[in-house]
Amino acid sequence: MDPAVGTRNAARVAGVDMRRALDVAVAAVLLGATAPLLGIIAACNWLAIRRVFFTQTRVGRGLVPFSIVKFQTMIDGAQHGGTVTARGDPRVTPLGRLLRATKLDELPQLLNVLRGEMSLVGPRPLTPNEVAAIPAALASRLYAVAPGMTGIASLAFIDEERVLADAADPQAAYFEAVLPRKVALELAYAGRRTWVTDLVIIILTPVVGFSEGLRRAALRWLVPDAER
Repeated sequence: MDPAVGTRNAARVAGVDMRRALDVAVAAVLLGATAPLLGIIAACNWLAIRRVFFTQTRVGRGLVPFSIVKFQTMIDGAQHGGTVTARGDPRVTPLGRLLRATKLDELPQLLNVLRGEMSLVGPRPLTPNEVAAIPAALASRLYAVAPGMTGIASLAFIDEERVLADAADPQAAYFEAVLPRKVALELAYAGRRTWVTDLVIIILTPVVGFSEGLRRAALRWLVPDAER
């Protein structure tokens, strides 16, 4: 083997190990820090709908499926109405609307990070039917890394439910317009990804929804050459 290739491979492995160690450390700290909030949300969910968590099959690194964990935000049986959700969807509970708007329903995914199924930053884990709608070669490239709790597509489509609510057919709009743009953004970001850009995405995720100007500026800096 070419020594240069061996050095690059070793550096890549070391980088993955460091990223995994950071994911575990940060996820553990966040779980501890948010434990009281998680308990309150769990209690409110149980009192409201007698359900706490929602699990669903998603696609992870290497296209291997896993079970994602979120706070329940929909009524029972909502899965029969499709995987696309637009603002005003009657399947979403009143508490669920608040949790979705603040992204607090995503906090249990810290457990997926600890289990090694997800990372803090990466392409969002899609459902199997969504992945089936992507060309196989692109899907393989997309999930060459672990999916993330947040990522470049999460920033770009922080208002996805509002965008889909404006469409005549939200399901068609998602698969024909939103999903391809998400994949393109994630692949463009993968070639520019650094520790700094990942940190920027983590910091911006809770706040970017409050400022369209900030969101656009962040996207221009993170993926300047991507078609949006």
